[in-house]
Amino acid sequence: MSLWDKLRRLGPGLVTGAADDDPSGIATYSQAGAQFGTSLMWTMVLAYPLMVAVQLASARIGRVTGRGLAFNLKKVMPRWLVIALVAILFVANTINIGADLAAMGEASALALKGNTHAFTIGFAVLSLLLQLYVPYHRYAAILKWLTLVLLSYVALLFMVRIDWTEALKGMVIPEITGRGAVVTIVAIFGTTISPYLFFWQAAQEVEDLDQIEARHPLTEAEDQAEDALSRLRWDTIAGMALSNVVALAIILGTAVTLHSAGKTDIESAADAARALQPIAGDLAFAVFSLGIIGTGLLAVPVLAGASGYAVCEIGGWNASLEHKVMRAKVFYGVIAAGMILGVGIDWSPISPMKALFWSAVINGVAAVPIMVGLMIAVSREGIMGRFVAPISLKVFGWLAIAVMGVASVVMIALPG
Repeated sequence: MSLWDKLRRLGPGLVTGAADDDPSGIATYSQAGAQFGTSLMWTMVLAYPLMVAVQLASARIGRVTGRGLAFNLKKVMPRWLVIALVAILFVANTINIGADLAAMGEASALALKGNTHAFTIGFAVLSLLLQLYVPYHRYAAILKWLTLVLLSYVALLFMVRIDWTEALKGMVIPEITGRGAVVTIVAIFGTTISPYLFFWQAAQEVEDLDQIEARHPLTEAEDQAEDALSRLRWDTIAGMALSNVVALAIILGTAVTLHSAGKTDIESAADAARALQPIAGDLAFAVFSLGIIGTGLLAVPVLAGASGYAVCEIGGWNASLEHKVMRAKVFYGVIAAGMILGVGIDWSPISPMKALFWSAVINGVAAVPIMVGLMIAVSREGIMGRFVAPISLKVFGWLAIAVMGVASVVMIALPG
């Protein structure tokens, strides 16, 4: 298979991986680099196989059963617990949406010299209209092209001077210094292995089934398994690799600029960009701002869509970006509600970057019970038939649960 053919097979996994580096991720990775230098880069090396396993399990559930994650969680968990987890997901996603939009507005105003609120509302309206009126098969293509904006953060590394020996040390030698580092580690895991990504990737596999007439859930078309599971592995491994390379670039880029210059506390997107400008130059400043705007345009619909899919899978309502608004009223209603409530954060006294950071911490804690249900579902023959998760996926999936669970417990137990 040629490289072009492999690139064409990229889809839900690529978009999910790219959406992982949303403004919440940028905020968290920037704070990690600015406050702790290169010392927490090892977290991304550890997170890579764990996030691949969790996202591959999510994609597998969607492709095998033809149903989303929330629908399948109801089969292995009490309904009230699934409803509670989805409610937490909606709240966390809404905070994330609002903080993402505010950060995008702030970055745009700084770069283009306009009104922050106007930019924020403009991005919200644009994103909502795209979701409401652009069919999924076209919208998915837009999201795939938006992933290219992530390369701007890799380009940042070519604009600054890097001590590669120190960078390599940070990637392979774990270092934790106090409660602040523990909280940041939980936030890193929370924004990297985040619940909305589980629901989104499973739902996109279901959407793709509906778009290609020859495709069917593997429980109904076992002959499609070899090609389908091969595509899932390639798509997910590549998408998560892109996500982690960009995350490492952000941590390293801010470590060698902001941390080295003593700028260790990032209060807003504007602060991060302003701090970079005199240290790394106008081009680095522009790249950082472009990344916040571009990844926000990619991630906001993923956040809102994940909430819509999860809610509708519990209630049994139609949920598809391919459907017209009147055919999926609840689905688009949830998306609109998340967007509207999120915009309200722009008028609150909450710092967008702080809100993004703490939403990542919340996600880091909330992800644990969702992942437990996910791993039980993907391992159960009654749900997956003969396509239950292989041993390697189970090992890394449960290891992800253990790592995030321990980090959350340690964070809570340590004195403030």
